[in-house]
Amino acid sequence: MSANRPAAVVVLAAGEGTRMKSATPKVLHEICGRSLVGHVLAASRELSPQRLVAVVGHESERVRAHLAAIDPEVLTAYQAEQNGTGHAVRMGLEALGGTPESIDGTVVVVCGDTPLLTGATLAGLAETHSADGNAVTVLTAEVPDATGYGRIIRDGASGAVTAIVEHKDATAAQRAVREINSGVFAFDGRLLAEALGKVRTDNSQGEEYLTDVLGILRAAGHRVGACVAGDHREIAGINNRVQLAEARRVLNDRLLTEAMLAGVTVVDPASTWIDATVTVERDAVVHPGTQLQGATHLGEGCEVGPNTRLLDTQVGAGARVDNTVANGAVVGERASVGPYAYLRPGTRLGVQAKAGTYVEMKNATIGAGTKVPHLSYVGDATIGEQSNIGAASVFVNYDGEAKHHTTVGSHCKTGSDNMFVAPVTIGDGAYTAAGSVITKDVPAGSLAVARGQQRNIEGWVARKRPGSAAAKAAEAASSGASEAAGKPVGES
Repeated sequence: MSANRPAAVVVLAAGEGTRMKSATPKVLHEICGRSLVGHVLAASRELSPQRLVAVVGHESERVRAHLAAIDPEVLTAYQAEQNGTGHAVRMGLEALGGTPESIDGTVVVVCGDTPLLTGATLAGLAETHSADGNAVTVLTAEVPDATGYGRIIRDGASGAVTAIVEHKDATAAQRAVREINSGVFAFDGRLLAEALGKVRTDNSQGEEYLTDVLGILRAAGHRVGACVAGDHREIAGINNRVQLAEARRVLNDRLLTEAMLAGVTVVDPASTWIDATVTVERDAVVHPGTQLQGATHLGEGCEVGPNTRLLDTQVGAGARVDNTVANGAVVGERASVGPYAYLRPGTRLGVQAKAGTYVEMKNATIGAGTKVPHLSYVGDATIGEQSNIGAASVFVNYDGEAKHHTTVGSHCKTGSDNMFVAPVTIGDGAYTAAGSVITKDVPAGSLAVARGQQRNIEGWVARKRPGSAAAKAAEAASSGASEAAGKPVGES
């Protein structure tokens, strides 16, 4: 166990976030595949805390349900009224036992709306806290413009933090300080529990401020220190949709940089979006206008895009996916998809299989080397290996009440404009003629023809459309054919 492993991490996630102007609680808004609080939990888990508690308030049941879905082991504490950050932390400690004796070790406090915060920065905070022997260590950052933020005031000799002064209360000299409070702290758990009992509410907001704990501990002779974040953007909280978009851009750039440094080619990072949950192997190529979402995985040397959106989709090594939307699909090694294909949940393409131009697939398993080249719908179907499905084919899977399955064997050749009315089975090595509506099983090695006899009614256009352009063209063609028939052999 790491010496800096915290006894607990407390995540503050009780606020409503009125400036988001949304029916969704602020901490549940998403960027890069995770909720805001989901990113914070992921960073906190990198510390391997003994316990992790999230303080919830606004729409608590909705937030609790989300937390249970993404991290079943997280504890929750309820803050019925938002009476300040100190009160929120006190509610969190009560969920952990509430007494100084029950909270032995470091307690890290983080905000649930800071999705750019990294586990590495939190680990640095915990390490600094332990190494310096502080009662509390503040995570700070030096920002280009500190307007509106609480300033960190330090002792010139020791570097210890002597105060956090809010912007409105700061002197001109203090406002010149660019080091600001992030709202993220590491505390000695016992001292924190004791000090929270002494926090007063005689302030303009009538709330319990967590920052008051620093003054209480310092007055009692304990050291208050600071740890400076390497990138000030990490501590940015999200309060409105503009900040949400800014954080998404920063996080997306971070994720793409990690991928490129790991050997992935991203042709145009500015137009490429990737979720934190996506994994990509080396030598994959991602073309412009591509979105990689959810549990998507790109195999080694595959090529994706341009203008492609993949959600929870696995792309095998060496595969090519072009101008495609895929959701819950598996694309086999060296398979080909698109352009303009739509792979819906349950689609499984085998090795070197093809789903071509304007092809839609759903709940379909396509065998190795099988091709569905163009203009077709394959739904609720199993197709064997090395078969070819003709253009403009439809697997008619729905009878108005239920979905039914079609099975096409291996080494089959089906004609263009075929309708396969499920349930139906095409045996191995069978052929179906163009324009057929297949309603009965086709035995292996057979040719199925299911279409009406062609009947030509000569002279119909002249009788039914006299004087039309078509009639004139037909008349000219007939005259030309008659003249050609009357010439001697060899005359031109």
